[in-house]
Amino acid sequence: MGLLSLGTPLPWDKSQQYTELIRHHGIEQFLALYNKMKDKKTECLLFGDEVEYMVIFMDHNNKNAKLSLRVSEIFSELAKEEAEAENDPKKTVQSGWRPEYARYMLEGTPGTPFGNRLVDLTRVESSMKLRRQTVMKYLRANETVVTVTSFPRLGCLGEFLEPHFEPGGPVAKSLFVPDEVINPHPRFPTLTANIRTRRGSKVAINMPIFHDIKTPKPFIDPTIPWNRDKFPEDREAASGAALPDHIYMDAMSFGMGSCCLQITFQTRTIGDARRLYDQLATLTPIMLALTAAAPIWRGYLSDTDCRWDVIASSVDDRTKEERGLEPLKNNKFVINKSRYDSIDTYISTDARLKPEYNDLPLVYDESIYKKLIDNGIDDLLARHLAHLFIRDPLVIYDELLHQDNETSTDHFENIQSTNWQTVRFKPPPPNSNIGWRVEFRSMEVQITDFENAAFAIFIALLTRIILVYGLNFYIPISKVDQNMGIAHKRGAALNEEFWFRKSIYDDPVPPAGGCHKGHHVSEINGANLTNGSTNAKWEKMTIDRIINGDDGHFIGLIPLIKRYLDTSDIDHDTRRQLDRYLDLVSKRASDTSIPTGNLPTTATWIREFVRSHPKYNYDSVVSQEINYDLFKTIEKIQTGQTKVPAFLDGFEI
Repeated sequence: MGLLSLGTPLPWDKSQQYTELIRHHGIEQFLALYNKMKDKKTECLLFGDEVEYMVIFMDHNNKNAKLSLRVSEIFSELAKEEAEAENDPKKTVQSGWRPEYARYMLEGTPGTPFGNRLVDLTRVESSMKLRRQTVMKYLRANETVVTVTSFPRLGCLGEFLEPHFEPGGPVAKSLFVPDEVINPHPRFPTLTANIRTRRGSKVAINMPIFHDIKTPKPFIDPTIPWNRDKFPEDREAASGAALPDHIYMDAMSFGMGSCCLQITFQTRTIGDARRLYDQLATLTPIMLALTAAAPIWRGYLSDTDCRWDVIASSVDDRTKEERGLEPLKNNKFVINKSRYDSIDTYISTDARLKPEYNDLPLVYDESIYKKLIDNGIDDLLARHLAHLFIRDPLVIYDELLHQDNETSTDHFENIQSTNWQTVRFKPPPPNSNIGWRVEFRSMEVQITDFENAAFAIFIALLTRIILVYGLNFYIPISKVDQNMGIAHKRGAALNEEFWFRKSIYDDPVPPAGGCHKGHHVSEINGANLTNGSTNAKWEKMTIDRIINGDDGHFIGLIPLIKRYLDTSDIDHDTRRQLDRYLDLVSKRASDTSIPTGNLPTTATWIREFVRSHPKYNYDSVVSQEINYDLFKTIEKIQTGQTKVPAFLDGFEI
């Protein structure tokens, strides 16, 4: 969730006077850090994952699965256990725990990063299993911990929280959810209120309804209290905020209350980090579609599969002027995206980054850009930072206004960490041994630890072949944006095509220095990495082709990873285990996978579960009982009581 400081957060009317101060000192802090760390070299390709969990209360008597608001108590026990391990030289910190936006959420990380040996990758799943088991120790009867991306009945009429609270409150002013759903740490309610206040209205989230056989056309949500006048903002629902044929949501909790799987990589150098940032950015829509897991919002089946657009809308603090709805008067910029969205510019110094690939008009603060250029920052990195710093800081702590810019980066992180983009370029923290890092942020969390480990390991191996073989995934960044839109479509993983580079090694640039010496693209056994076309360097491809390749024209990412493993020093057992994870990813991408059918995305599986439920009326409504049965099944899948091939722990070909 980003910077989580302790202190007294200022309300928006008081914090506005300090926004320029935060921006000024944030850039000063970056410059001080950059000058100290620009030549820093570290152990290569250490990485760690972040898995977000929900705690669910299963009311068996009423057949109701509800979100448990008791996570603060659970977190206290987890933090105590973590602190005891840190202070005992005989113990090892097995996992780290951080609070998340919603009171029913937790974030778990490995106690220490995974190393750069291939055998270290086999620790990922066991680490994830241990984290889940650790949380389970502190659950009460009828509670369970799940890794699901979105809770289907958040914001529905009736009881969806344990304990129950009525919707509303002065922070979010929501028609559908109470303020009690927000984590009580001062950062979270302040963030919620300040986004709403800065925007000048409540956030407006509209996801297209899935029109089933009996879904009304047009669909006008009958559960919206159209005539309610509890808050002035409520009138917006009747005046256009809620769109016909859409599922309407009005609070940050609908987006930031969803869960994801994120991976952070530490690289050898700043150059490697910038290169990975660019190359991974092109893959974020592909992995969003492949991990799609969020087909239900506010009790309705939607016509999309992913969470990303919901979160983007849920934290969209842009004013009407910044959204281009009114002429600029009080604001500086018209900004084309929410602060939670895909990146707008590549940043690598790689010679293969052509100017035409950065084809989006980049909005940036020219005074900050000049400051950075005057202090020795190159054009691409200066534009990137000056673009991030068009945003206001959203939470300012009174106690942290005045800092030593040589030793602190809190002001920099205040803005950096609230630009929630598909990838994030992360400088080393001050006074630490940590190096330059890149965070991969688009993936949706999966139901089982096996699946989450498979996707984390796939991305980790992908970073290695990017650096070792000098792979080139550049396409115009406008096409990455198009891919993000395609990724949200229902069944996109199998049914849609995405822009992708036809030749992933077509320029005479030597591979970047990587962890494993002696590899070169010529060692890929003569593999054809391109279809040989001399026309445009990108075309529409299925995810199956991108991941698995085709008949000699495009090698595919997994075959390329496997050929890399073929030339690596790896024992049989490690290779066999890594192949199991890669096979799951491969089959998720394939439409001709196993005799019993393909391995559907989580979103497809959930949608089919609902539509095949005996109580479903083919009207897009996911009832309380259907939701209860869904979570009963998910709990059984996670504990191994129910075997579903798509999520099977220990998947076999």
